[in-house]
Amino acid sequence: MAEHNEKGKQAEEWAKDWLIGKGYEFLDANYRYKHAEIDLIFKFKGLLIFVEVKYRSGTGFGYAEEFVDYTKRKLIVKAADQYIHEKDWHHDIRFDIVGVYKDKNGNVNFRQFEDAFY
Repeated sequence: MAEHNEKGKQAEEWAKDWLIGKGYEFLDANYRYKHAEIDLIFKFKGLLIFVEVKYRSGTGFGYAEEFVDYTKRKLIVKAADQYIHEKDWHHDIRFDIVGVYKDKNGNVNFRQFEDAFY
């Protein structure tokens, strides 16, 4: 596996643990539908939350939310529609982006963008 893929998977684990620590109920990871993938899926306060995780080793090239373009958002929504259908979900949903940032000292920080798109 390429190094950037390994970092991405590690960032997803960190984000998952961080969100669980905030009271989110973990449901699924790496849900795939055709060419689309949702990194993490949670329940929180009656919402079904689809989370895109983005790892950045710094902010010199921009923040995480800047790297989820229109095409990526469209694919995530398509996969979410399928997940909602499969689970027969009839309540509200939300799409979040969680940026995982590692500073020069190796500390990991998080930045959550709730209701980032739809």
